[in-house]
Order: sequence, then C-alpha cells, then structure tokens
Amino acid sequence: MKYRAIRPKDAATLALIRRDGRRAAVLMGQRGREQVFMPERYVFPGGGVEVCDRYVRPAGELRDSVARRLARSCTPARARSLAAAAIRETYEETGLMLAAPGATPDGKVRPEWRDFHDRGLAPAFDKLDYIYRAVTPPGSPRRFNARFFMAFAEDVQGDIAGNGELHDIGWVPIAEALKMPIPHITGVVLR
Repeated sequence: MKYRAIRPKDAATLALIRRDGRRAAVLMGQRGREQVFMPERYVFPGGGVEVCDRYVRPAGELRDSVARRLARSCTPARARSLAAAAIRETYEETGLMLAAPGATPDGKVRPEWRDFHDRGLAPAFDKLDYIYRAVTPPGSPRRFNARFFMAFAEDVQGDIAGNGELHDIGWVPIAEALKMPIPHITGVVLR
C-alpha cells in the first residue's frame, strides 16, 4: 500500500536503564497487534508531543549540555516539550514517573499532569540525557521526528502498571533486548 507523503510529528521516547551490577537492563513493552505503526514490536515507552507538554513546570530544567544538543534541531520551547512528552508518555504507558518534588503550579493543572502534582511531584527534566534523533522515512503510514532520551531507574517513582498501549512491560537485559522483535532504530539506540 502506498501512502502520501506526510510531515513527521514531533515525538519523544525514553530508554530507562536499570543497572544491576555489571549488567544493564532497559524498560521495554510490546506494542499491540492492532497498532498501525510497528505492531507487535518491543519498544521504549514514548509518543507524540501534545499541547499539555508545553505548559508543565518541571522540578528541574534540562541540563545545559542536553539543551544545547536538542537546540540543533528545535527551539528551546520545543526541547522542553519533547522532554515533557518523554516523561508523560512513559508514565501513561508504564506507570513509572521520572519525577522529583516540585512546587504546586499556579492555576489549573492539565489532566495529563494531575497524577504528578497530586503527589507533590513534577517531571524531572534534569534527569534526562538526549541520546539520539530519528525521522521515520517517507512512505510509512505514520511519520515521527523522534528524540530518544535516556534516564536511570533509580530516578523513577511508582510501579509498572501500563494503560494498555504496551503489553509485557518489563526490564530486559540489553543483550536480550537486541534479540527480541524490535524496530531497527531501537536496535541502533540500544547498541
């Protein structure tokens, strides 16, 4: 089936790494077979940037080195939105919050961030590292201008409890993850 050329949507994904001695494991989940984009593939949590990502107040801002690398492909405001999207999507899909104590925001809290603020938390942009950018090639049914972030498991709060978008969510040793049915780009990022 041929698709018309579509403009890639900004998206962000988060590779959460858990260190167990000398071994590292990454949090992954399997996309459902009903998904149009990469069905039944194991991926990092992530998704598209939403309007709510523009307005959230983080517990800590992006580190300067991360902000500078992101600035090569987007504005500072877009960089913050990408960081927020990676954290929000990870929470929605896995139940894990990359968060730290944060000030209660003034005014109304957007529903997507209410669980964070109800716990006295805010997204921890300062715990993110920016590791990769990939744009889905033309001809795909969905196209994304995706930024891949990384953070460590010791900085997340909560228990794994997804919203149903990802199945079989868990910590997978990186060597094993490379043998799973993953998208090519996921393999590139893991290596």
